[in-house]
Amino acid sequence: MKNMFKNAGADLSASVVVFLVALPLCLGIALGSGAPLFSGIIAGVVGGIIVGSLSGSHLSVSGPAAGLTAIVAAAILKMPAYETFLLAVVLAGVIQIILGFIKAGVFGDYVPSSVIKGMLSAIGIILILKQLPHFLGYDADFQGDYEFVQKDSKNTFSEIIMAAQRITPVALIIGAISLAIQIVWDKVLVKKGKFFQLIPAPLVVVVASIFIYQFAAGNGNVLKPEQMVNLPVASNATEFFTFFTMPDWSGFSNPLVWTTALTLAIVASLETLLNIEAADNLDPYQRVTPTNRELKAQGIGNIVSGLLGGLPVTSVVVRTSANVNAGAKTKMSAVAHGILLLLSVALIPGLLKMIPLSALAAILIYTGYKLAKPSIFRSFYHKGFDQFVPFVITILAIIFTDLLIGILIGIVVGLFFVLRSNFKTALFVVNDNNKYLFRLRKDVSFLNKPILKAKLEEVPANAYVLIDLSRTDFLDKDVIEVINDFQHHAHLKNIRVEIRKSLYKKDHQLIEEKLQLVTV
Repeated sequence: MKNMFKNAGADLSASVVVFLVALPLCLGIALGSGAPLFSGIIAGVVGGIIVGSLSGSHLSVSGPAAGLTAIVAAAILKMPAYETFLLAVVLAGVIQIILGFIKAGVFGDYVPSSVIKGMLSAIGIILILKQLPHFLGYDADFQGDYEFVQKDSKNTFSEIIMAAQRITPVALIIGAISLAIQIVWDKVLVKKGKFFQLIPAPLVVVVASIFIYQFAAGNGNVLKPEQMVNLPVASNATEFFTFFTMPDWSGFSNPLVWTTALTLAIVASLETLLNIEAADNLDPYQRVTPTNRELKAQGIGNIVSGLLGGLPVTSVVVRTSANVNAGAKTKMSAVAHGILLLLSVALIPGLLKMIPLSALAAILIYTGYKLAKPSIFRSFYHKGFDQFVPFVITILAIIFTDLLIGILIGIVVGLFFVLRSNFKTALFVVNDNNKYLFRLRKDVSFLNKPILKAKLEEVPANAYVLIDLSRTDFLDKDVIEVINDFQHHAHLKNIRVEIRKSLYKKDHQLIEEKLQLVTV
């Protein structure tokens, strides 16, 4: 509690930044999903307040996720009604809680660090590429569409080309000034005193953009409604509460509800675990999030979101990145951003509709730059080929597909290099004056069988061979068979064989004792 109040200043200022980033994303993802606009706000509020309170992560921010947009949109189209889809969201939450209790959160620990860092850099590049059209005033595609092939059938690059041909001068000026404010604030003013450290640059950006736009509008340069933050406005409290929707409980017998729930639970859990791993990497204090607790928190969040009429929630790397870059220290920032979302749409929707999207695009572009700095690429290049290649392939795969597919491709490439490294170090062969040492180390799998077999066949007649197994942690049955076969035929070439093995490892006992053995 003491630390919470100690860091309250940093957390509250960061929550304002996350709120400003989250608001258009919540609305954009709802729009892209074919769901009511307010459902995105509900998911953002629940992700902030409920998941933020229950999560063991200090910096992760949850809400509606771009990675679920395609699944949600397809499910809503197939369901009899939106209320039936909400039942699937509730059931997905129940499944996530079960996954937490059976300790499925361990999956995130098996993702190579080069893939996680690649994911963060890819998100940074995607933020820059996807926000450039909004920065230029071309808002044909909705906020939060991060897939390469967009909903409007264009792709990331063709959208930028279209935007360059349809620049809105007022939006571009607002975006450019917004970007300049952040750079000057971050590089110059923050170093001048504590006053500038306490006020987040994105808040200054939003206030300045409102004044600039009002001045421009007074001179006849008006932006279109789609170029401004757009959210549903209730005329009174009664109408506001009509935005909330309950699930249709009669859908329990619908098989589509259950398949949708299972799909949502698995994909949302995977995305959460990956984003949590990324959040822990971004954390300057290197705190570790309990993943099984996170799955339970996300499950409860989805149950509440579904009950209120919201979209499914996951941990979201864009909002988490903005949270970290804004200087958040504890989970109070995530909770406070959820409270701000709720209060703003209930009390000041008219003020929020005065914010130009190009200003918010500038905030996300600067966040993207921090995630994908050139120094990060240089660092991985110097770490070596086996780190740099998975890092780069993960980035390219995410940019040209989507987050989950890209991550899975990155994991496969990362595992290939792990296996390649193990393959190279598992077998060590040296010879001196017709005396051969075969030392097997760490994990010796069936992948090592061909090279071991070939090396043993190369041993000349009248040689002495010592096969040292004492340093192996795992010995595959195929490798054991190769060693035993070699012993059976060694006498034909007058080769003397000795085996050094451990009495304490069961797989070593499967090596046949044809000749004198050395045991350790």
